[in-house]
Amino acid sequence: MSNSQHTDTTSRRRGPGRAGWWSAAAALALTGAAAFALLPGSASVPAAGATGPGETGGDTGDQALARPVVDVAIVRESEDPGKTVNITLDDGPDPRWTPRALDLLRTHRARAVFCVTGPGAAAHPGLVQRIVAEGHRLCDHTVSHDTTMDSKPVAYQEKEILDAKRMIDTASGGAPLPYYRAPGGAFTPDSRRIAAAHGMRSLGWNVDPGDYEQPGTNRIVRAVQQQITRGPTVLLHDGGGHRAQSIEALERLLPWFTEQGYAFSFPQAG
Repeated sequence: MSNSQHTDTTSRRRGPGRAGWWSAAAALALTGAAAFALLPGSASVPAAGATGPGETGGDTGDQALARPVVDVAIVRESEDPGKTVNITLDDGPDPRWTPRALDLLRTHRARAVFCVTGPGAAAHPGLVQRIVAEGHRLCDHTVSHDTTMDSKPVAYQEKEILDAKRMIDTASGGAPLPYYRAPGGAFTPDSRRIAAAHGMRSLGWNVDPGDYEQPGTNRIVRAVQQQITRGPTVLLHDGGGHRAQSIEALERLLPWFTEQGYAFSFPQAG
């Protein structure tokens, strides 16, 4: 489904204390091991046809940044034709919830994109490697999960994206990292260009059931089932908090997608 055929539900997740929690988590993870130390000097999506944070009609932004090697546009479409769904799971890896998500995906022969934070990857490299080994894809979800990074200097955005990339690359052993997702959808033309210069396509979503707010499993499931007509890319979470409801919803949704004739795919990359 093309961008002009749906309305996105990308929203800013700026709950009380959320940015502070992620900053603290990043600091703890980064002080543990020199192998994952940051390198010095590193540097609501709109209705159809409109523009929003980080989403413009052309390649705009700081032209001094490195030249993109993949498309700078935000992607939500599947790489496979037909009736498809792209599962994406944000804010992990988490040692409690990510293994459960992986088990469910394996049981139902489904694929997913895991949008992992740099500190999370550094703290749990075994989970990152399992994600890759079981045929899923990785996505750079920055270092500190700052949902206000679209209001920060370009140098800050670059550091958030590229330091996380280094940490994820180290944890995965250099596995492909084809996507970047801005926390809370806080894309900018510059952040998209930075990601694209390092081979990462900016990854949006069509379906947002608000599972990060823990509204109840039934509400999460119903929201996904109602919103999937908007487009194929579904936003869920396997980290950043207590995710029992998200995992329970995933357990119910995976067989439902199959029953409804959806094939599991990935968002377009490159």
